[in-house]
Amino acid sequence: MEPPCSPQVVEDGGEEEEEELSGGEESELRSSSGRGSLLTRRGITLRVLLKDGLVEPGDGALTIHYLGKKFVGDLLTDGKIRWVETGQIFNSPSAWATHCKRLVNPAKKSGCGWASVRYRGQKLVQYKTSWLHKYQPSADMSLVSEEEDEDDEEEGKTAVLAEEKNKNSKPGLHDIMVARRTDRERIPVRDPHTLVELSAFSAINRFQPFNVAVSSNVLLLMDFHCHLTTSEVVGYLGGRWDTTTQLLTVLRAFPCRTRLADKESASAVEEEICQNLFMRGLSLVGWYHSHPRGPALPSLQDIDSQMDHQLRLQGSNNGFQPCLGIICGPYYHGNQGVASTITPFWVVPPPESFSSKQRPNDYGIPVAVEVTYVQDNFLTSDVLNEMMLLVDYYRTAPDIVQFNQYWCPDTTMMDKIKGSLSGHAPKDQAYSQILEHVYSQLSISQ
Repeated sequence: MEPPCSPQVVEDGGEEEEEELSGGEESELRSSSGRGSLLTRRGITLRVLLKDGLVEPGDGALTIHYLGKKFVGDLLTDGKIRWVETGQIFNSPSAWATHCKRLVNPAKKSGCGWASVRYRGQKLVQYKTSWLHKYQPSADMSLVSEEEDEDDEEEGKTAVLAEEKNKNSKPGLHDIMVARRTDRERIPVRDPHTLVELSAFSAINRFQPFNVAVSSNVLLLMDFHCHLTTSEVVGYLGGRWDTTTQLLTVLRAFPCRTRLADKESASAVEEEICQNLFMRGLSLVGWYHSHPRGPALPSLQDIDSQMDHQLRLQGSNNGFQPCLGIICGPYYHGNQGVASTITPFWVVPPPESFSSKQRPNDYGIPVAVEVTYVQDNFLTSDVLNEMMLLVDYYRTAPDIVQFNQYWCPDTTMMDKIKGSLSGHAPKDQAYSQILEHVYSQLSISQ
């Protein structure tokens, strides 16, 4: 991406980090006798390292690894940093690190720049140490060691593992689709299928950072898909993200007509969904999956997958873009009545104060997302067509639900799906006649 003609210069470097000094301030911190005097901690800047030849300007010379995300920057001749992604100019490593980390984790308050930013693969703080060893051997090394950050070291290790895992794969829907079925580079300290109760944002002293509106047709198609089979299903959500109003609008569900373990057909499914999103002018804004006979609560594996999705769908240019996860539980007997339990959720990034021994235990906090459900006026032809495609896909499947059997003593499976979908009814009641045609096709499949 070409940098803008008048790049934005970012100066905020976080609460505990130093600011870059001007050339005059820098020289004032040196005595007239030259290098015999000590520079203060904030006096050793990128300009100092450049001037004394410990680092050199270069495109892509600087990197940050943070919670699985990689950022690349150019080191300019004046000691400033240009972020390759947007062309923004940052006055210091701290300012750049804080900005990048807040994109991934909006709650991040500071960037710990010298410990986070790497030059040619090595932490900048190591170059500061080398400068002191070379020019001020009598200096107190605590000037540097106080900047070492255990958290960032672990983030770097995590990022290297993630890059190894994905270096030969194409990022996109396929990555998201298969990521939740691949083994994580985690030590298996807990059962990945363990379910976790959702927290409220207020319970963790947070405000929900975005608003969500979901179309009733999205719920209807998603609920229909989850009812068809006793196996877990997955699909994706298309919509729009408005940075001005901080509103995520979910307008369309895209069921995956494929088995979760079928990697061969995954690329074709990805391409079809990408084309559908493009044709409708929508963006990928989330995903859904089913817990056919269990509670609609996220498992540890679901939490891990949701965190992956949030990072992959992060919008670098817009500063922050949420990714919504939804779990649908159609056949759990703990549900009230015939309606499926539908659980929208999001994951607050994990705490950053864990040691390397504890980090394998470290999952994000799943929180319930408050959603406004918008009733559509009518059932669209797109939704109806997708329902018929799903019927055709599962018609001969061994795990298709037997709709002529009983859900409970006085309710058949067919009655159950009809009752659950009625909760997502469009305003135009003519939809019921259209759905009867779909239900008749399900009966023929038995």
